[in-house]
Amino acid sequence: MKEEAIDTHSKALKINLDPRWYGTFAEIGAGQEVVRWFFRVGGAAGTVAKSMSAYDMKVSDAIYGHADRYVSRGRLQAMLDREFDLDVERLAAERGESTSFFAFADTVVARGYRGGHEFHGWMGMKFQSRANDQPSQIVMHVRMLDEEASAQQEALGIVGVNLCYGAFFLSHVPEELVESLLDNLTTRRIEIDMLEFSGIEFRNVDNRIMALKLVQLGLSGAAMFGPNREVLQPSDVLHNKAVLVERGSFRPVTHVNIDMLECALAKFKEDPAVADKPILTLMELTMRNLLAGGTEVDRRDFLARADVLAACGMTVLISDYFQYYRLAAYLSWRTRERIGIVLGVTSIYELFDEKYYADLPGGILENFGRLLKNHLKIYVYPLQRSPTDELETTRTVNLKSDLQLLYDYLCRRGSLVQLDNYNPKYLTIFSRDVLKRIASGDESWNETVPPEVADIIRSRGFFGYKKR
Repeated sequence: MKEEAIDTHSKALKINLDPRWYGTFAEIGAGQEVVRWFFRVGGAAGTVAKSMSAYDMKVSDAIYGHADRYVSRGRLQAMLDREFDLDVERLAAERGESTSFFAFADTVVARGYRGGHEFHGWMGMKFQSRANDQPSQIVMHVRMLDEEASAQQEALGIVGVNLCYGAFFLSHVPEELVESLLDNLTTRRIEIDMLEFSGIEFRNVDNRIMALKLVQLGLSGAAMFGPNREVLQPSDVLHNKAVLVERGSFRPVTHVNIDMLECALAKFKEDPAVADKPILTLMELTMRNLLAGGTEVDRRDFLARADVLAACGMTVLISDYFQYYRLAAYLSWRTRERIGIVLGVTSIYELFDEKYYADLPGGILENFGRLLKNHLKIYVYPLQRSPTDELETTRTVNLKSDLQLLYDYLCRRGSLVQLDNYNPKYLTIFSRDVLKRIASGDESWNETVPPEVADIIRSRGFFGYKKR
């Protein structure tokens, strides 16, 4: 059970009074807001070997090496490595048998006289869990959401102390560590959209679970990871890229899911605004989809979906954005390039269901205004419920009269694009039927999924598969 939140003063003092920890604080961009807590509460001489800032780029380069971007993960890593290595080099002979060394670093851009609209930074801890141990590391990307510079700096200081406290006292329970990052803060002040654990202390941690935890806790609206299980910082990955995203349950990934994305990608590339632009394709899982009517995410089920998507080489976005306009806003904030969303015909009816927009003053019209304002396009994959049923497309969608007028207008406008380059033999594949076949031992399911997906389902026993 997670312990009751401790105030920031008490956290800093507890660290200072514990003789095990000794190391360096290196902070660039918003003052020495984290180490200031340790000086303020007293007893800092037992914790702080060195505190420093290197605001001037030439000074910073002289210490840590050249960086193309100073608020970046690369710069943070250089800071952590350099300061940790120096502590061990300079102090290990004298006190290495009784001391766990650490380096805390952050490099941020907060509100200043020159203005700006994005206030964010990288923050991390490289530390020994016990004397003479190999180092472990926690790295995260934060966004400061307060309007005033002083409030941003205050929030940065608090989350930094939380990170230090978590590393020192909660590293054995990483999920509690994640929860503690928000102690004495709210999600209106700080967003953490990337978090990665590495090193010996976290050798059994799956960072995809930690990414999921961020979204569950509301620390971030979305988290992203790549096909090699690596956690990605969304803004860095999305920057200056056209984005095509497919939402689904992916239980499991079938030929239909792949065909939807490939067909939409071919059409997406025909858009003049996408010509010669790098394109990122995403498979998106929403929290609502992962909960599937319950209150808790089934971790095994989540990792099964993640692993089959990874087997297909997919980048995965986990989001808390059930409404598509919220997903579009999230992506638009991080790229100025064209965005496309891939849907099946059945999802069109959900998209035009007014109950989902009751909280918007402008209702469904406001939804489409927000969703389509940056020339976003929706690519619609057809549906055929059985080989003898009629093919359902954008032309067969039948809504109530007032919404049909809106729908027809959006089709004429080009906001809804029918995919006509589909593979007909995949149309009658449905994930729910595939799941039943897997669980029942009907081996025909092999023909419904890519070979690499079938291999991983059989080898890992995913989705109820039983080896026979």
